[in-house]
Amino acid sequence: MKNIYSANQFEIHDRYYGENQEFGGQYVPEILLPSLDELEAAFQKYRNDADFLADLKDLQQDFIGRPSPLIFAKRLTEKLCGAKIYLKNEGNNLTGSHKINHCVYQVLLAKRMGKKRVICETGAGQHGIAVATVCAKFGLDCVVYMGQKDIEKQYPNVFFMKQMGADIVPVLKGKQRLVEAVDAALGDFLQNPDSYYMLGSALGPHPYPEIMREAQRIVSVETKQQLQEIEGRLPDVVIACIGGGSNAIGAFNEYLYEEQVRLMGVEAGGEGIDREGRHASRISSGQGRIGVMEGFKSYFLLDENGQCLPTETISAGLNYAGIGPLHAYMYSVGRLEISSVTDTEVLKAFQLLAETEGLISALESAHAVAKAVEVATELGKDKIVLVNLSGRGDNYLFNIAKGLEDKEFKRFCQEFSKPPSLSEIIVKKQQVSNA
Repeated sequence: MKNIYSANQFEIHDRYYGENQEFGGQYVPEILLPSLDELEAAFQKYRNDADFLADLKDLQQDFIGRPSPLIFAKRLTEKLCGAKIYLKNEGNNLTGSHKINHCVYQVLLAKRMGKKRVICETGAGQHGIAVATVCAKFGLDCVVYMGQKDIEKQYPNVFFMKQMGADIVPVLKGKQRLVEAVDAALGDFLQNPDSYYMLGSALGPHPYPEIMREAQRIVSVETKQQLQEIEGRLPDVVIACIGGGSNAIGAFNEYLYEEQVRLMGVEAGGEGIDREGRHASRISSGQGRIGVMEGFKSYFLLDENGQCLPTETISAGLNYAGIGPLHAYMYSVGRLEISSVTDTEVLKAFQLLAETEGLISALESAHAVAKAVEVATELGKDKIVLVNLSGRGDNYLFNIAKGLEDKEFKRFCQEFSKPPSLSEIIVKKQQVSNA
């Protein structure tokens, strides 16, 4: 089938996606423009540099552990009696998600730019873990901004970030979520433009979306090759969860001009897209508006005064009011289908994948799995559905147990956190004095 997309349809046009400057841009205070120009110059200098690419390849193979496996979900496929489902398991990467891909890429840029201090924001904590990891490896100072409510949901990740020497800064303003963490990180960058801001998704002011795209495209480069070796053809559908869009652009990029391949992004439907403030669906809810926030133009959940609406979802990594500018543009020209699933559907998909394939996915990834279950059931057995399983769910243990109302796990937590009895204190004191 002939492609309907022009050769440069999805490329950057003077810092924007779309020839009419529909999405993207650099909407930042003037003081940040020199830093962004410096970053773009470094990115353009090194993106095709042989030494840079050699270092990147070494780290991808020997540090991250790439290529990540492409798994045929045989039992899940048989249970659904529909299309074949393949899972790109980014959870096998070091730190447990796709986030390490762009952090390795950016730390190589930061080192070549002579940066000593790295700033980042995080929601679910997976980006923060990956940033702390690469900073520890390369000896850079690391400051992580995280909404207080996300810290409470994701404390296991916070604990491990601290072990790697990261300075965790709780954000107490507003809804204390990812949006506020991004604002706080940008505020730090304004005051310290000599630092490297290691943005964690395919958004922000140019050139960050393009850096993310270049760093994450390895995901679809691999799936294209792996599926060719296994099935001898392209997938019929590629599905990824979509908040800001870092894992999604990685999963989609190499298929952008393959018109026969459907691309599907899955937003967080939370408690239902009809409940304002209780979901994070910009597109599928019909409530998203084109606006400017945090340095770029895209679809955002905004009120009539242009202020950011609250969001709520079981998955902190998708709990964001905006969507990346390239994804917004892809949707606007009909290349990307966007839908949503609810928290209840996510938990069911999480359990189904665990029971049929022995895989504990991140709740973000379970959004894509939930959609894949629906799509695969509708398609014939001769079709192939490719799901980007963007991370594993270790850090979501407490959230999942709470969402599933697991009483035994609740009792365990209560027993584990119970203060010691008087007799235990006396015995411990005696042991210390005897020692």
